[in-house]
Amino acid sequence: MDAASAEIFARAREQLADAPREALGTHMVPRRILGIPRAPRIIPAGTAWHLGVFLLTEDAVFATGEVVRARHEAIRGYTAEAQRQRSELAAAASRGGFADGVVVHIGWEAPGEALLRVEDGVPVVRWSVRGGWMPLQDYLRERIELLAHPPTGST
Repeated sequence: MDAASAEIFARAREQLADAPREALGTHMVPRRILGIPRAPRIIPAGTAWHLGVFLLTEDAVFATGEVVRARHEAIRGYTAEAQRQRSELAAAASRGGFADGVVVHIGWEAPGEALLRVEDGVPVVRWSVRGGWMPLQDYLRERIELLAHPPTGST
């Protein structure tokens, strides 16, 4: 990450000191017991401020991956495989120790140049897959404002 981006993220951390954070999790496949496989888990890996396409920790910046809400495993009928997979991830988060209802970010990674780069000396971010590039400082300002003052009905 370039120095200008690092400075912008450092200022964001200062502004976010009292803002709520969300959980980070990583996949873990437990060892077999007596040869019997155990269900995968998503275990805690810290917390981060969720700022749109970024997850900002005290000392790192990640690109947002998948987001699930932990819940106990339940037998459900699904019409789509994607629903079944999301339900399995939610149950894995619950097995990993997250309380029901907790938002957990998984699959996060370092942001690549497809997300964050410098153009004409200005750090810019691609805020959506089809969206254009926006100055990083402006993007974070908007996201911090949304985190501090969420729209009515969004929480």
